[in-house]
Amino acid sequence: MIKNKVDYLYYLEADRIALSKPKVPSFDLRYKFMNFLFPDVLWEFQKTLRKLEYLKNATSGPAMKIVYFFVLKKYYRLSYKLGFTIPVNVFGPGLSIAHYGTIIINTGAKIGANCRIHANVNIGTEAGHASLAPVIGDNVYIGPGAKIFGGISISNNVIIGANAVVNRSITQENVAVGGIPAKIIIENILIDDVLIRATEILKMNINADSLAGMPAKELNEFLKNSKGANSR
Repeated sequence: MIKNKVDYLYYLEADRIALSKPKVPSFDLRYKFMNFLFPDVLWEFQKTLRKLEYLKNATSGPAMKIVYFFVLKKYYRLSYKLGFTIPVNVFGPGLSIAHYGTIIINTGAKIGANCRIHANVNIGTEAGHASLAPVIGDNVYIGPGAKIFGGISISNNVIIGANAVVNRSITQENVAVGGIPAKIIIENILIDDVLIRATEILKMNINADSLAGMPAKELNEFLKNSKGANSR
């Protein structure tokens, strides 16, 4: 959860890396003009979400309430446009929303760092409960159409396959689950092949801008080779 300005900037940077976005200087007028003509609405939504979390959790006073109101208005506008029902303070750092399309998440859900989530996903409560929602670990890939509900937990480093229905806890790490109801279909998976562990990259002595645009699997190979070169 974002608790101060440092957290806010950290979450923003982790999200940028997870989305494989280049870092653009604030004075780059060409980028601003192109973004005005062809806006990156997904990245704009994630930045707005993080700013709203910061304003809600870490600021106070009449002036900040006015700023919060305008950011909240933008958040709702982008949510309606993209088809998202994504509450604040649900996702950890390193969020990567893959595409436009319906994503519905209950306010009681908690999702860890470096989540890669696709369209038509529903993360909800057990029937008859207001907030008995899933707790999902770090480095979890949620495929298109997945349904995850109830007071369950999902371990770190898990792939949830397309259209899976997960209504029981997944306690084993490094697995892929799929089916209705979901069950383990592959063990010993390599989570780095399907998502970018942005928070781990931030811990490394590496220029994250050089990684912009790389798909997850290529980026993982690059980082492995970098580690190997540095250890010689």
